[in-house]
Amino acid sequence: MLESQLPLLIALLLLGMVAKLITVRTGGEPGSLSRLGPAVLVPGRRMQAVALLVCAGGELFLAVGLLVTTHPFFRWGTVAFFALSTYVLLELRRRRPDAGCGCFGEVSSAPVGLRSVGRTVALTGMAGLSVWAPVPGWAAVIHPSWLTAAGVAVLALLSPEIEELIDRVRFRAPCEQRRGPAESVTLSRLRSSGTWRAHAGELTSAEPYDSWRELCWRFYAFRNHDADDVVFAVYLSGRRPAVRMAVVSAADSGPLPEYTPVSA
Repeated sequence: MLESQLPLLIALLLLGMVAKLITVRTGGEPGSLSRLGPAVLVPGRRMQAVALLVCAGGELFLAVGLLVTTHPFFRWGTVAFFALSTYVLLELRRRRPDAGCGCFGEVSSAPVGLRSVGRTVALTGMAGLSVWAPVPGWAAVIHPSWLTAAGVAVLALLSPEIEELIDRVRFRAPCEQRRGPAESVTLSRLRSSGTWRAHAGELTSAEPYDSWRELCWRFYAFRNHDADDVVFAVYLSGRRPAVRMAVVSAADSGPLPEYTPVSA
Protein backbone atom coordinates (compact mmCIF):
# COMPACT_ATOMS: atom_id res chain seq x y z
CA MET A 1 0.00 0.00 0.00
CA LEU A 2 2.95 2.35 0.52
CA GLU A 3 3.46 2.49 -3.24
CA SER A 4 -0.18 3.35 -4.01
CA GLN A 5 0.52 7.06 -4.56
CA LEU A 6 3.63 6.65 -6.71
CA PRO A 7 1.62 6.63 -9.99
CA LEU A 8 -0.01 9.95 -9.03
CA LEU A 9 3.27 11.57 -8.06
CA ILE A 10 4.89 10.48 -11.33
CA ALA A 11 1.89 11.61 -13.40
CA LEU A 12 1.68 15.02 -11.69
CA LEU A 13 5.40 15.65 -12.09
CA LEU A 14 5.31 14.74 -15.79
CA LEU A 15 2.17 16.78 -16.46
CA GLY A 16 3.68 19.79 -14.73
CA MET A 17 6.88 19.41 -16.75
CA VAL A 18 5.07 19.14 -20.11
CA ALA A 19 2.75 22.07 -19.33
CA LYS A 20 5.68 24.33 -18.38
CA LEU A 21 7.56 23.41 -21.55
CA ILE A 22 4.49 24.21 -23.66
CA THR A 23 4.05 27.56 -21.88
CA VAL A 24 7.68 28.53 -22.49
CA ARG A 25 7.59 27.33 -26.11
CA THR A 26 4.39 29.18 -27.00
CA GLY A 27 5.16 32.20 -24.86
CA GLY A 28 1.64 32.20 -23.41
CA GLU A 29 -0.50 35.31 -23.30
CA PRO A 30 1.27 38.72 -23.10
CA GLY A 31 2.77 39.11 -19.64
CA SER A 32 1.66 35.65 -18.52
CA LEU A 33 5.15 34.45 -17.54
CA SER A 34 5.47 37.28 -15.04
CA ARG A 35 2.33 36.00 -13.27
CA LEU A 36 3.29 32.32 -12.94
CA GLY A 37 4.82 30.63 -9.90
CA PRO A 38 8.61 30.29 -10.25
CA ALA A 39 8.77 33.04 -12.90
CA VAL A 40 7.42 35.62 -10.46
CA LEU A 41 10.60 35.30 -8.41
CA VAL A 42 12.97 36.45 -11.18
CA PRO A 43 13.08 39.62 -13.31
CA GLY A 44 13.02 39.75 -17.10
CA ARG A 45 11.09 37.60 -19.55
CA ARG A 46 14.17 35.57 -20.53
CA MET A 47 15.03 34.64 -16.95
CA GLN A 48 11.38 33.92 -16.22
CA ALA A 49 11.40 31.34 -19.00
CA VAL A 50 14.65 29.89 -17.60
CA ALA A 51 13.04 29.58 -14.14
CA LEU A 52 10.14 27.58 -15.59
CA LEU A 53 12.56 25.37 -17.55
CA VAL A 54 14.66 24.66 -14.46
CA CYS A 55 11.52 23.71 -12.54
CA ALA A 56 10.40 21.48 -15.42
CA GLY A 57 13.83 19.81 -15.51
CA GLY A 58 13.62 19.07 -11.78
CA GLU A 59 10.17 17.54 -12.21
CA LEU A 60 11.39 15.30 -15.04
CA PHE A 61 14.43 14.21 -13.01
CA LEU A 62 12.31 13.24 -10.01
CA ALA A 63 9.62 11.53 -12.11
CA VAL A 64 12.14 9.33 -13.92
CA GLY A 65 13.85 8.48 -10.64
CA LEU A 66 10.57 7.47 -9.00
CA LEU A 67 9.60 5.44 -12.04
CA VAL A 68 12.70 3.28 -12.42
CA THR A 69 14.28 3.02 -8.96
CA THR A 70 13.60 2.74 -5.24
CA HIS A 71 16.58 4.92 -4.32
CA PRO A 72 15.75 7.09 -1.28
CA PHE A 73 17.34 10.14 -2.95
CA PHE A 74 14.42 10.42 -5.38
CA ARG A 75 11.83 9.58 -2.73
CA TRP A 76 13.06 12.20 -0.26
CA GLY A 77 13.78 14.60 -3.12
CA THR A 78 10.10 14.44 -4.10
CA VAL A 79 9.04 15.12 -0.50
CA ALA A 80 11.37 18.13 -0.42
CA PHE A 81 10.12 19.36 -3.82
CA PHE A 82 6.45 19.43 -2.79
CA ALA A 83 7.23 20.79 0.69
CA LEU A 84 9.22 23.62 -0.92
CA SER A 85 6.36 24.16 -3.39
CA THR A 86 3.98 24.60 -0.45
CA TYR A 87 6.26 27.24 1.06
CA VAL A 88 6.59 29.06 -2.28
CA LEU A 89 2.81 29.09 -2.78
CA LEU A 90 2.27 30.51 0.70
CA GLU A 91 4.83 33.24 -0.03
CA LEU A 92 3.18 33.98 -3.40
CA ARG A 93 -0.21 34.18 -1.72
CA ARG A 94 1.22 36.68 0.78
CA ARG A 95 3.52 38.75 -1.45
CA ARG A 96 1.95 38.45 -4.92
CA PRO A 97 -1.68 37.39 -4.48
CA ASP A 98 -2.40 38.24 -8.12
CA ALA A 99 0.07 35.57 -9.35
CA GLY A 100 -0.83 32.00 -10.25
CA CYS A 101 1.07 28.97 -9.00
CA GLY A 102 2.27 28.01 -12.50
CA CYS A 103 2.09 24.36 -11.43
CA PHE A 104 0.73 23.38 -14.85
CA GLY A 105 1.99 26.29 -16.88
CA GLU A 106 -0.39 28.94 -18.12
CA VAL A 107 -3.44 26.90 -17.11
CA SER A 108 -2.46 27.59 -13.49
CA SER A 109 -2.70 31.36 -13.88
CA ALA A 110 -5.53 31.85 -11.35
CA PRO A 111 -4.41 33.48 -8.08
CA VAL A 112 -3.03 31.02 -5.54
CA GLY A 113 -5.87 29.90 -3.27
CA LEU A 114 -6.30 27.44 -0.45
CA ARG A 115 -7.04 24.63 -2.91
CA SER A 116 -3.67 25.00 -4.64
CA VAL A 117 -1.89 25.12 -1.28
CA GLY A 118 -3.91 22.15 -0.05
CA ARG A 119 -2.89 20.18 -3.14
CA THR A 120 0.82 20.64 -2.52
CA VAL A 121 0.30 19.69 1.14
CA ALA A 122 -1.52 16.53 0.01
CA LEU A 123 1.25 15.74 -2.49
CA THR A 124 3.87 16.22 0.23
CA GLY A 125 1.99 13.70 2.36
CA MET A 126 1.68 11.27 -0.56
CA ALA A 127 5.39 11.57 -1.26
CA GLY A 128 6.16 10.97 2.42
CA LEU A 129 3.97 7.85 2.38
CA SER A 130 5.86 6.56 -0.65
CA VAL A 131 9.37 6.91 0.81
CA TRP A 132 9.39 3.36 2.17
CA ALA A 133 7.56 1.73 -0.76
CA PRO A 134 9.33 -1.57 -1.57
CA VAL A 135 8.83 -1.37 -5.37
CA PRO A 136 9.74 1.18 -8.06
CA GLY A 137 7.09 3.36 -9.64
CA TRP A 138 6.67 1.27 -12.79
CA ALA A 139 5.45 -1.67 -10.69
CA ALA A 140 2.93 0.55 -8.89
CA VAL A 141 1.70 1.90 -12.23
CA ILE A 142 1.05 -1.64 -13.51
CA HIS A 143 -0.79 -2.63 -10.32
CA PRO A 144 -2.75 0.41 -9.04
CA SER A 145 -4.94 0.05 -5.94
CA TRP A 146 -8.14 1.63 -4.68
CA LEU A 147 -5.96 4.05 -2.70
CA THR A 148 -4.62 5.31 -6.01
CA ALA A 149 -8.18 6.09 -7.12
CA ALA A 150 -8.85 7.83 -3.80
CA GLY A 151 -5.77 9.98 -4.36
CA VAL A 152 -7.03 10.92 -7.83
CA ALA A 153 -10.34 12.07 -6.32
CA VAL A 154 -8.59 14.18 -3.67
CA LEU A 155 -6.32 15.87 -6.21
CA ALA A 156 -9.24 16.53 -8.56
CA LEU A 157 -11.09 18.34 -5.78
CA LEU A 158 -7.98 20.41 -5.02
CA SER A 159 -7.20 21.38 -8.63
CA PRO A 160 -8.69 24.71 -9.81
CA GLU A 161 -7.07 24.07 -13.21
CA ILE A 162 -9.91 21.68 -14.06
CA GLU A 163 -12.38 24.59 -13.98
CA GLU A 164 -10.04 26.70 -16.11
CA LEU A 165 -9.72 23.92 -18.71
CA ILE A 166 -13.51 23.53 -18.84
CA ASP A 167 -13.87 27.30 -19.34
CA ARG A 168 -11.28 27.26 -22.13
CA VAL A 169 -13.13 24.44 -23.89
CA ARG A 170 -16.37 26.41 -23.59
CA PHE A 171 -15.01 29.82 -24.56
CA ARG A 172 -11.77 28.91 -26.41
CA ALA A 173 -9.95 31.88 -24.87
CA PRO A 174 -7.97 32.60 -21.70
CA CYS A 175 -9.68 34.49 -18.90
CA GLU A 176 -8.16 37.84 -19.95
CA GLN A 177 -9.91 37.65 -23.35
CA ARG A 178 -13.30 36.37 -22.23
CA ARG A 179 -16.35 38.45 -21.59
CA GLY A 180 -16.65 38.65 -17.81
CA PRO A 181 -19.77 37.91 -15.78
CA ALA A 182 -22.33 40.68 -15.35
CA GLU A 183 -21.19 43.39 -12.95
CA SER A 184 -24.07 42.58 -10.61
CA VAL A 185 -22.79 38.99 -10.39
CA THR A 186 -19.24 40.11 -9.66
CA LEU A 187 -20.43 42.58 -7.03
CA SER A 188 -22.50 39.81 -5.43
CA ARG A 189 -19.42 37.59 -5.28
CA LEU A 190 -17.50 40.41 -3.64
CA ARG A 191 -20.17 40.90 -0.97
CA SER A 192 -20.29 37.18 -0.17
CA SER A 193 -16.54 37.00 0.41
CA GLY A 194 -14.74 36.94 3.74
CA THR A 195 -12.58 39.87 2.62
CA TRP A 196 -15.69 42.06 2.19
CA ARG A 197 -17.18 40.98 5.53
CA ALA A 198 -13.91 41.83 7.27
CA HIS A 199 -13.83 45.40 5.94
CA ALA A 200 -17.44 46.35 5.09
CA GLY A 201 -17.88 48.13 8.44
CA GLU A 202 -15.07 50.53 7.57
CA LEU A 203 -16.81 51.83 4.43
CA THR A 204 -18.97 54.93 4.18
CA SER A 205 -21.21 53.30 1.56
CA ALA A 206 -22.01 49.78 0.40
CA GLU A 207 -22.01 50.98 -3.20
CA PRO A 208 -18.73 51.59 -5.08
CA TYR A 209 -18.07 55.04 -6.47
CA ASP A 210 -16.03 53.57 -9.34
CA SER A 211 -15.30 50.22 -10.99
CA TRP A 212 -13.12 49.03 -13.84
CA ARG A 213 -11.58 45.91 -15.34
CA GLU A 214 -7.91 45.01 -15.89
CA LEU A 215 -7.10 41.64 -17.47
CA CYS A 216 -8.95 39.03 -15.40
CA TRP A 217 -9.78 41.29 -12.44
CA ARG A 218 -12.75 43.55 -11.74
CA PHE A 219 -11.97 46.42 -9.35
CA TYR A 220 -14.38 48.30 -7.07
CA ALA A 221 -13.40 51.53 -5.33
CA PHE A 222 -15.00 52.66 -2.04
CA ARG A 223 -14.12 55.20 0.64
CA ASN A 224 -13.68 54.54 4.33
CA HIS A 225 -14.35 56.81 7.29
CA ASP A 226 -10.83 58.23 7.05
CA ALA A 227 -11.52 59.32 3.44
CA ASP A 228 -9.05 56.72 2.15
CA ASP A 229 -9.75 54.81 -1.05
CA VAL A 230 -10.49 51.12 -0.41
CA VAL A 231 -10.12 49.06 -3.58
CA PHE A 232 -11.43 45.50 -3.82
CA ALA A 233 -10.35 43.23 -6.67
CA VAL A 234 -12.45 40.22 -7.74
CA TYR A 235 -10.99 37.55 -10.00
CA LEU A 236 -13.34 36.88 -12.91
CA SER A 237 -12.89 33.12 -13.26
CA GLY A 238 -13.83 30.17 -11.06
CA ARG A 239 -16.77 29.29 -8.86
CA ARG A 240 -15.06 30.72 -5.75
CA PRO A 241 -13.03 33.61 -7.18
CA ALA A 242 -10.21 35.22 -5.26
CA VAL A 243 -10.98 38.59 -3.66
CA ARG A 244 -8.21 41.00 -2.68
CA MET A 245 -8.21 44.40 -1.00
CA ALA A 246 -5.86 47.40 -0.80
CA VAL A 247 -6.12 50.80 0.89
CA VAL A 248 -4.84 53.96 -0.84
CA SER A 249 -4.26 56.68 1.75
CA ALA A 250 -6.02 60.02 1.36
CA ALA A 251 -2.60 61.63 1.87
CA ASP A 252 -1.58 60.38 -1.57
CA SER A 253 -2.43 63.03 -4.13
CA GLY A 254 -3.59 62.45 -7.69
CA PRO A 255 -5.69 59.67 -9.22
CA LEU A 256 -5.61 56.07 -8.09
CA PRO A 257 -2.29 54.44 -9.07
CA GLU A 258 -2.04 51.44 -11.33
CA TYR A 259 -3.35 48.67 -9.14
CA THR A 260 -1.68 45.44 -8.09
CA PRO A 261 -4.03 43.32 -5.94
CA VAL A 262 -2.81 42.71 -2.42
CA SER A 263 -4.15 40.60 0.39
CA ALA A 264 -6.53 41.93 2.93
